Amino acid sequence: MTGRSTSSIITLWQQGQSIRAISRATGRDRKTIKRAIEKYQTEAANAAAVVSVTSKQQKISAIEPYKDQVIDYLEQNLTGVRIFKELQKVGLSASYSAVVRYINTIKGKHDLCVRFHTLPGEEAQIDFGYVGLMPHPDANGPCSSNKKKAWVFNMRLSYSRLDYYAVVFDQKVETFIRCHISAFRYFGGVPQTLKIDNLKAAILEATFYEPVYQQVYKQFADHYGCMVVPCRVRSPQEKGKVESGIKYVSNNFFAGRKFDNWNILCAELRNWLDNKCNMRLHGTTRKVPREHFEMEEKAHLVLLPINDFIFPEIIRRKVYRDCHITVYYNYYSVPYEYVGKIVDVQRDSKLVYILCEGTQIAVHPRNDSKGEFITNESHYPKYKNFTPKSEFYRSECAEKMGAIGKSAQELFYLILAEEPYNWYRIVSGILSLQKLYHNDVVELACKRALGFGIIEYKKIKSICKSGCYNLPMDNAKLQICNDNKQNNIKKEIVNG
Repeated sequence: MTGRSTSSIITLWQQGQSIRAISRATGRDRKTIKRAIEKYQTEAANAAAVVSVTSKQQKISAIEPYKDQVIDYLEQNLTGVRIFKELQKVGLSASYSAVVRYINTIKGKHDLCVRFHTLPGEEAQIDFGYVGLMPHPDANGPCSSNKKKAWVFNMRLSYSRLDYYAVVFDQKVETFIRCHISAFRYFGGVPQTLKIDNLKAAILEATFYEPVYQQVYKQFADHYGCMVVPCRVRSPQEKGKVESGIKYVSNNFFAGRKFDNWNILCAELRNWLDNKCNMRLHGTTRKVPREHFEMEEKAHLVLLPINDFIFPEIIRRKVYRDCHITVYYNYYSVPYEYVGKIVDVQRDSKLVYILCEGTQIAVHPRNDSKGEFITNESHYPKYKNFTPKSEFYRSECAEKMGAIGKSAQELFYLILAEEPYNWYRIVSGILSLQKLYHNDVVELACKRALGFGIIEYKKIKSICKSGCYNLPMDNAKLQICNDNKQNNIKKEIVNG
């Protein structure tokens, strides 16, 4: 059928003519006419679909200039709402639904994953993986009761993919660090950075911008001259190389194997590591890790220090209600806010450092005797620090005596000079006279007591009771003597 005949059929059909009428008008068979109409309908439907898709793409195109920013926001784990608000700030006028559709075109069915590339010697990635029950060093046979929960430690050099593995039975700080040291010895050097997951052994607060390093792990990293870089929370792709390493050792070494004792486990793991794992053709680099390491990466590692890292002495203690902890039969004070909490104690030859969650909260001179209290008075709350030797308590009492009057305050300093150990009892008695007598009466009684050098509470109370506080006094020399004593004690308090 010619194009002109088809066009005539379609024109007549669009005018509402029946297939029979079109057949009579054109002389064509009705089946031929029907096929022509169906073909036209199919082509028209496809064209409409193309127009619809094009229309959607045109709506999305308004976000295209912001593509790089969108990708950057996705790498920061920002939500769709947050990305929409950020784009509005820079002038985007598209709707929220359009932004979400655009994000989905970038992410597809899975989250966006960015591949990280490193230079030789630049980075090692570290992680633990659970591998089930394994015989431990103290076990005496293959009996299941002699096995413990075990994890495999993996440090993988990001450039060459050279691996180091070790089986451990806990994830304590000391275990974690000893695995690092063994890995450095295996590599014959130290990578510039260590990329770790947010393990409690190393990172106490999973904050990307200001990670709080576990104190000992930070000291260890400084000793070996490397930098610790924690992964961002919920971003496992940032240590994807070592994640693959954990899967590889689990599936290719531990799966389907049984070990009779610790020595056999260690020997077989080392043999597999040297002759299989690091000598295979790596699926991503298409190179043998050991050969790749020896030729291109080993020379870029930081040299091992002469001496291995020495673990500082770490003691864990609970803070008592009296704001002290015990360390080798001595008692060291801790700020009262930490009562009931567990703190870590580190000692060197001169000082004792007390830390809580990696932050130093107190430091004291080291005392090697026994039964001694090493106390910083500021560690007590002020409202509880009422002791005769407390500067806060003395200042409080001086202020209360001063509120009675000038003579009462002067009498306070005289009592302090004459009775340095029992002054607080006398002063407490004088202050209690305010419950029985007006302040003016107590002030006059204190003035008369000063004139005669009296500091006893009972005598001052007797002066108030008898009313002799208004009688004349003739004892100028004694008054001068008392003034001198008051001045001396004031100077001692001021000068500490």
